[in-house]
Amino acid sequence: MSLLSDDVAQAFAPGGALALADDRYVEREVQQRMAQDVAAAIDERRALVAEAGTGVGKTFAYLVPTLLSGKRALVSTATKSLQDQLFLRDLPRLRDALQLPVTLALLKGRASYLCLHRLSLARQSAELPDRWAVRTLAKIEVWARATQSGDLAELEGLDERSSVIPLVTSTRENCLGSDCPEYRQCHVMKARRDAMAADLVVVNHHLFFADMALRDSGVAELLPSVEVAVFDEAHQLAEAGVAFLGSTLGSAQVIDFARDMLGAGLQHARGLVAWQDLAGACDRAAREMRLAAAGTIRDVRGAFKLRWEERAEQDAFIDALQGLAEACDCARLGLESVDELAPDFTKLAERAAQFVRQAVLFSGPVTPGRVRWIDLSPHQARLVESPLDIRDALREQMEAAPKAWIFTSATLGDDERLSWFTESAGLEDATTLRVGSPFDYPAHARLYIPAGFPKPNEPGHPGAVATLAGRCARALGGRTFVLTTTLRALQTIGEKLRDSFEAEGDNIQVLVQGSAPKRQLLQQFLNQPRSVLVGSQSFWEGIDVPGDALQCVLIDKLPFPPPNDPLVEARVKRLESEGRNPFADYFVAEAAVSLKQGAGRLIRSETDRGLLVICDPRMAGMNYGRRLREALPPMTRLSNEAEALAWLQSLSVASLPF
Repeated sequence: MSLLSDDVAQAFAPGGALALADDRYVEREVQQRMAQDVAAAIDERRALVAEAGTGVGKTFAYLVPTLLSGKRALVSTATKSLQDQLFLRDLPRLRDALQLPVTLALLKGRASYLCLHRLSLARQSAELPDRWAVRTLAKIEVWARATQSGDLAELEGLDERSSVIPLVTSTRENCLGSDCPEYRQCHVMKARRDAMAADLVVVNHHLFFADMALRDSGVAELLPSVEVAVFDEAHQLAEAGVAFLGSTLGSAQVIDFARDMLGAGLQHARGLVAWQDLAGACDRAAREMRLAAAGTIRDVRGAFKLRWEERAEQDAFIDALQGLAEACDCARLGLESVDELAPDFTKLAERAAQFVRQAVLFSGPVTPGRVRWIDLSPHQARLVESPLDIRDALREQMEAAPKAWIFTSATLGDDERLSWFTESAGLEDATTLRVGSPFDYPAHARLYIPAGFPKPNEPGHPGAVATLAGRCARALGGRTFVLTTTLRALQTIGEKLRDSFEAEGDNIQVLVQGSAPKRQLLQQFLNQPRSVLVGSQSFWEGIDVPGDALQCVLIDKLPFPPPNDPLVEARVKRLESEGRNPFADYFVAEAAVSLKQGAGRLIRSETDRGLLVICDPRMAGMNYGRRLREALPPMTRLSNEAEALAWLQSLSVASLPF
């Protein structure tokens, strides 16, 4: 046993540092096993892929050996909210418990920090769309005088979708760097300086990969000096990487550029260049590109992907790309003619030149080994060219400098080798570990797969899901999640549930994703127990509702990847070229991981009780159904609806206040 391994064992022991610091500490064998494997990976500077079920306590299992090792560390999480939880709660608690003089830093992307220069510009020239935006800007101005970090997460009630945020934050393209008049007070630069000086830095996956692609976040300077790199919620790592390692050209980016150019031109060089004409031409070209990308699709609802081949050969689309390149090149020339007047113009000229390069790229053939598509939404079109996975990019980072690499999540695959994750990340040679949840699932959780239920492709399926969800919610008195695989099903099920409760006079509110910010919906759900929350992708994971506030989760259908998604199609073709079975090796593997994530919302503590309902007859009737059932925690299976409703009624009675 190494010195680090011994220190880890003592920290987790019944009379150890963790127990002394917290009366509620419970010794868990699975947590200690994971912590020892992490310690061994740190000692031997190798890669470990660890799947840890709900309740293992994986956060402490990797943080304790990382902190006790005394080595410089980087911890990356999936989201900014998880970053905040680690930095503000978990790490300070552990540092105090272990009595270690460790300095901590939090590093987010530019869009998370207030830009003082952009705030000044917004104050002078921003055309705000409504009175809510005016109030938001005023609120930010007051907060800006007091904040030390400039992290917008400090602002209570700030909607992350607010139109004001892009006006008061910087991007790589519009940041003036050392030429900025506010450079010495810059919150982004301060965060980076703190990160470079800290013993442990908390980042997120998007930031990690954005830096690999753009060298813009400070991680590139940080990573070589780090001896331990930990990736929590690693199941999201591949998609985060794919999103950032490719090339994109978005109509919204160009429209923002046109607005910034007009503002800077009128402020610093009014009358010297035809700013209105240049900005108007770029704005029109961006909108023309979006229209050409949409083609005959006039009523765009939600966001979806178009195959590149559907537009690439169309004259209108080719002309729109050429028009965009020409408008941006004219803007570049105009900006370069006055670039000595203000640093803003140099940066704007660089942005214009980048748009020209991207337009030329997307006018040519697809780069070998990559896939190209169009993201279309009601307000913009994004042209995307992306690698199929993160294998090469991650391998390059891992070979650059020897260190310990720890990848962990509650869901990384459905086999012992955790192939779903290790293959896409190029980690087939890594040590793998699977530790199951310590919770008593057979006693506390039930699984119901309704027999004779409509198939997912039948018109009556969403209505049947809503009807069954209504009966479950009535038996339980609310406290129910309905998780859908599509936004269309989300709306249909939400409307039918609401109509049903109103018709029957049930005092149960229906909360539907999109009707309010995610955090607000969750708060409403917790404040009013007689609720049903209907959510799609963003509610399948990262949601923690312990206790009896949530005791029933319904999943509308098996979460297979959409077969017509261009990225999915490209991955399928690659598997076929390797002589493999795409359905078993990709579609079922993806569904197993997503299903584990959705089911994981139900049981969050040792005392939780609940029912999982999967409204898809394929789960019971198809050959692959067994593999998917075995991927779930070992819940006791119920055979009919009467048993399911009886279980819910027993939970309802047990949770009544007496």
